[in-house]
Amino acid sequence: MGEPTLRDRIELYYATVPLGFADAEEFGPLRLFVRKGEGAPYYGGPNHAYPVPAGPAPVAPASAGPVSVDPVSAGSASGGPAAGSASSGPVGTGITAADIALVRARQRELGVAESFEWLAEVTPSLRALVEAAGLPVAERPLMVLDPHHPLPPQPLPEGVTIRVLDADDPGLPAVLALPRLAFADVGTAVGPAGRVELAAVAEKLVADGTVETIRPTLLTGHKVLAAAFAPDGTPLAAGHYHPARGITEIGGIGTLPTARRQGLGAAVMAALATHAREHGVHTVFLAYAEAAVARIYARLGFRPAGTTLLIADQPARGQ
Repeated sequence: MGEPTLRDRIELYYATVPLGFADAEEFGPLRLFVRKGEGAPYYGGPNHAYPVPAGPAPVAPASAGPVSVDPVSAGSASGGPAAGSASSGPVGTGITAADIALVRARQRELGVAESFEWLAEVTPSLRALVEAAGLPVAERPLMVLDPHHPLPPQPLPEGVTIRVLDADDPGLPAVLALPRLAFADVGTAVGPAGRVELAAVAEKLVADGTVETIRPTLLTGHKVLAAAFAPDGTPLAAGHYHPARGITEIGGIGTLPTARRQGLGAAVMAALATHAREHGVHTVFLAYAEAAVARIYARLGFRPAGTTLLIADQPARGQ
């Protein structure tokens, strides 16, 4: 078996990282990750990239219900690879409209959004089937960090520092609140939401149990969270990554709207990528939605790496 390609590694990541938080259910050539416990739901997608065990894997016929996959035999999100890997190049998966309908029915049964996610270049035929089913598809271009590109710390405003948070960090509620404000005010222009709004959202996340839900993922290392802090301890920008098999996607990079246009998002991105490299990650990639953001990441050493397709209005991936 040859060396896995970049797309192989990204596909394997998408098929592996949810297992730290979800069970996998088979629907013929599709797989649905079903969240265990509280948190944002995961997605359905092709199962050809899944790390398969040495023996025959259970496969459900298109007319059957789901077949659960044992994450121990298939490989855990933090362990080494099981036998098998993602396949290279476009894949003829034999996916049908009936398969998509089965996954959607299961998602409705679970009370979660009907979401799918996959690499366009690996399963190009899936888009037409999903759109024919009435689901709007959005594109998220991918960029990967050149593994040989040096990544020095980015300049920060005076007094601002970046740190990786642990489970007991007093700044955790506000850091978790920050992306909710950042992504509610899209774009890169300075906006009105600031410290007062941040404190209010942080209080809600403590009250509804969100903060307690995240603590175990930080303890186990399934999630790494970093933020840039003002001298008074207010987080100004934040982001995270979930490592799996030496691969990670950096996501959730957001800046408090009142603190934009200071290079804080780029600084947090660089800090996360450096942290990942220092902790055994060899493939660092990201997805973006705005060309202005892509230009910032290109200056850090990221280059184009394909396209993720997903349902246009689906919620953000699980924590």
